[in-house]
Amino acid sequence: MPSFDVVSEVKMDEVTNALDQTAREIGNRYDFKGSSAKVERAENVITVWGDSDFQLQQITDILFQRLAKRGIDIRAVEVGEPQSAGGDKRKQLLTLKQGINQKLGKEIQKFIKDSGLKVQAQIQGDQLRVTGKKRDDLQECIALLRGQKELEQPLQYENFRE
Repeated sequence: MPSFDVVSEVKMDEVTNALDQTAREIGNRYDFKGSSAKVERAENVITVWGDSDFQLQQITDILFQRLAKRGIDIRAVEVGEPQSAGGDKRKQLLTLKQGINQKLGKEIQKFIKDSGLKVQAQIQGDQLRVTGKKRDDLQECIALLRGQKELEQPLQYENFRE
């Protein structure tokens, strides 16, 4: 039976490249000279450091531009609240969403079921497996999901099998 997987993954090598470009721009810009502005990444969490909330916002904007140029959807980044980091320093945590959580999986499953297509969707860990009898139904399902812009994170479609 034909099937495909719906996943939500962020390419970490592209994130690393975007962070390197952001750090280089921070080092070159005059308005960041002599400040504590920097970006760091540990696993799925990016930490943005700065002297003020305005500076944090500027760095985050630069980072989002670099991520977008590298093909990473901004919906995959969850922005935390700015926090005090001792003295006059500020920090902000940006979390990269990996995988489809249970809530989003059920939402996608319900959307597929309500569409009337003759396909089945099953939640398997942090991904969704969609199966159907006809390849055309599966392709129609992918087109339907691609047109769905209200989802809280980007989706990828892989492992299409006959």
